Amino acid sequence: MNFEHATPAGSAGADEGLLQDEGLIRRAKALACTAPLHDLDANKGMLEWADVKVYQMAEIALHTIDQVAIAMDFDTGASRGHVLGRVKRFVARQAPERSDEEHARVAGWVLDSLINVGDVERAFRRSYGTVDADGVYRVRWFPFKLLVERRDSAGVLYLHASHEALNVLVGALDTDVESAQEATEVKLANLIRRGRLTDAKQVAEQARIRSIQYGELIHAQLEATRRNILSVDWMEEFPALLGEALEHVQGRVRAERAIATNMAKARDEAVNPVRKRHAAELVDIVEDCIRRHIRLQQRLLEARGVFRAEQDRQQFSLKPQRATFDLFGQLLRPSLELAVTDAVRAVDCFFSRSTGSSAQDLPFLATLVPALLRPAPEPSRFAGQVEEPEVELLEEATRFTAEQWEMAERLLHLPGEVRALSSLLEEAAGLDADLPALVALLGVHSFSPDAGAAQRRGEGHVRLAMRADATLDSAGFAGDDLWLTTARLQAPSDSSDRAGRSQDEGAGH
Repeated sequence: MNFEHATPAGSAGADEGLLQDEGLIRRAKALACTAPLHDLDANKGMLEWADVKVYQMAEIALHTIDQVAIAMDFDTGASRGHVLGRVKRFVARQAPERSDEEHARVAGWVLDSLINVGDVERAFRRSYGTVDADGVYRVRWFPFKLLVERRDSAGVLYLHASHEALNVLVGALDTDVESAQEATEVKLANLIRRGRLTDAKQVAEQARIRSIQYGELIHAQLEATRRNILSVDWMEEFPALLGEALEHVQGRVRAERAIATNMAKARDEAVNPVRKRHAAELVDIVEDCIRRHIRLQQRLLEARGVFRAEQDRQQFSLKPQRATFDLFGQLLRPSLELAVTDAVRAVDCFFSRSTGSSAQDLPFLATLVPALLRPAPEPSRFAGQVEEPEVELLEEATRFTAEQWEMAERLLHLPGEVRALSSLLEEAAGLDADLPALVALLGVHSFSPDAGAAQRRGEGHVRLAMRADATLDSAGFAGDDLWLTTARLQAPSDSSDRAGRSQDEGAGH
């Protein structure tokens, strides 16, 4: 849907700001990423296998993304069984009186919904609008994924949180990961210094997600290099990114080690058990961030080696020399234009090579020499006389005869009267054993007739059926009984003449 808006004179400055509003587009995409989570709560009432209205599906979805993101590494992810086991415990907290089977089924349904199993491409699509340079508002589509199923080098399937899922988790979209992580760690240090450990735990969890997101950014560039080295700018952009990433990781490791040391000291000196537990949880989260940054640093140091190896592999790999064979265009059509004797050689060559080799018996020398010395037969232009095929006419098999159709039409022709289907079936059973089946078929077909089509065909009557407040149990048929009648169709000319006469009479009065 497009619409145009004329720009009045003197408002170019205001429209220029509207055209360049990238923040509005980012917020629209961020809102689109949360739509699948809201759809879970909106569609949970449609599930037939259980009454799941007691569950908060959006919270379960966020917890599922949490478990996948925490288990992610640079090139691995979380197993489905591990994620379902942890999410099942969270689901059981919302409805402890329900069965374990229902908890597991709810966790599996939420996980499959986040993967979008019902879609072929496993992607969500949401629309958003942009204003082009000519001032026309256009609707575009934003495809994204939340959880992705991948396989590692050993072929094991694992779950991976997409870039959009991580953005939904931390509450921002299209942000500078390095700047966001530095700000998060500064905020974490200030909260620890002020003793607000509960808030500091939340900030530390966001810092861990930022670390995962930063590693995913580097991993995506390396995977693109393995697919096609020309798709990544290894001259300026990516080497600069690697240098900034190494400097960033080294600085973050030093800052996180200092935070972890201070928190370990606060944990050991704490007297309040709640404060001691919060400090211990913070130490675990920060140490996990340190481990992730060390692994990321190792991958960054190996990145240039990956580039050189892929450059050699993709540059010196041989291209396939054998083209595919077009059976229809290169064999069938040219063979049909030739005589049979000329086409036999090409067809025989193709089928002899396409069916593979076969073991043959070794000939005797006494039979081989005469066969080799025998003169070649004269080729014939024609293959021989073509025999006339024997054609057998197939008779059309119909269940009902013409007499049965006539009897059924007479029974169901009810102008000016209404009869029940049950009585018609009993009367039809007395006339013919197979007639009730045809009467029942025509009666059910009359339940929703197409009067317009019957009028266009020139039919004067149409058969009508409506449900009766009775039970049908007649001639082997059971169900709801029907009232049947025949209505006369009025031609459009008759209705217009009648309307004209009524207007003339009204004018005369």
